[in-house]
This record gives sequence, structure tokens and C-alpha cells, in this order.
Amino acid sequence: QVQLVESGGGLVQPGGSLRLSCAASGSISSFYAMDWYRQAPGMERELVAGITKGGTTNYADSVKGRFSISRDNGKNTLYLQMNSLKAEDTAVYYCHALTQTFFNYWGKGCLITVSS
Repeated sequence: QVQLVESGGGLVQPGGSLRLSCAASGSISSFYAMDWYRQAPGMERELVAGITKGGTTNYADSVKGRFSISRDNGKNTLYLQMNSLKAEDTAVYYCHALTQTFFNYWGKGCLITVSS
């Protein structure tokens, strides 16, 4: 079992930046893919950004050009750099990992609030 723990959330003003981290309790180098999802109040959980084992990335249209996902296999950590934050980015952000056998791991989430 691998545990995923998100950190770096909080309150930020519109236009500001935050970096989320997702620390894994074990090695992430073998994970097929790792992703960031988010869920706003009253909304379904949605994919924000993903990165494969090979380093291929994908982003939701709403965050392209503003968010950047990366992974450090040596530190067993996934990151999400978020710039030019907007009020509509307010949500609970979840770290997700998919193993080679298609088992899913989820973090407990961290809250990002974008407000002046």
C-alpha cells in the first residue's frame, strides 16, 4: 500500500501562485501515471493535469498555460505549479496514482481557495 499526502494548499489572491506537492510513502517510479484532480463545491471531480511514467503531460483546457505538473522520482513526489490563479480554481485538489496493474491510489485532498 502506498499513501499519498498532499500539501501546499491555502488561501491565495486572484493572480497569485501556489505549488502543490504530493508525497508518496513508497516509490513512484513504477506508477503508470500520476495526476491531479479537483472538486469544487457542488461539482464533479475533474482531471486537472496528468503525467505518465515516461513524462508525457496533459492538462485540462481550463488550466493550460497556467498550471504545470511534474514528478521527482528521487523524492517520490508529484508537484503542481499553479500560476495566474482564478476564483474558479477554488476546489479541493486530489493527488492520484495509477499503477501498472491499474490500481488507483488517492490522497485525502487539500483545499485551494482563490479569493481577494
